[in-house]
Amino acid sequence: MSRIDAISARSLIAANPDVLVVDVRTPAEFETAHIDGAINLPLDQVDAHLRRIVSDAGGRMLLICQSGNRAERAHRALIGAGMTDVVILDGGMNAWIASGAPVDHGRPRWSLERQVRLVAGSIVFASVVAGLWIPAALIVAAVIGSGLTLAALTGTCAMGLLLAKLPYNRASGVDVESALTRLRRNSSRTGA
Repeated sequence: MSRIDAISARSLIAANPDVLVVDVRTPAEFETAHIDGAINLPLDQVDAHLRRIVSDAGGRMLLICQSGNRAERAHRALIGAGMTDVVILDGGMNAWIASGAPVDHGRPRWSLERQVRLVAGSIVFASVVAGLWIPAALIVAAVIGSGLTLAALTGTCAMGLLLAKLPYNRASGVDVESALTRLRRNSSRTGA
């Protein structure tokens, strides 16, 4: 898997202004903070438009998410569909911001990972408290705990996928056609 750190990513973008910076986070996360010039194409849209992305994208593509997990999933899908020049920002926006790299800020919103921690923690806490009166409620805590374990082992999170579909995470939404047009325009500029 091809990963680069934030310093190398900054150098790549500076040296090659035609590099496609594709942010696969939710529109709400993208609205909160993103790299200037990045194209917001959430992971579910990458999956839905995979063939079109592969045919329209030209040149090197840098994938970004919050921590690297969703970008890794997008990377696997794109490579599997035939793209060859795709790299992942190791550590995602967390690493980008920690490196002091420039960020376009918008309306602050909670990251998807923070939302998962809140929802999972709340469900576990409520089920443990309910378990004081209804012992079977502890099964809910066990299910959430096993789901979080599975998410850590596989790098995918069912709860995160569900939360990403909520209106809060859609913000003003993403214009998929506009994002795909930007990919196509870059392809024609690079001659790919």
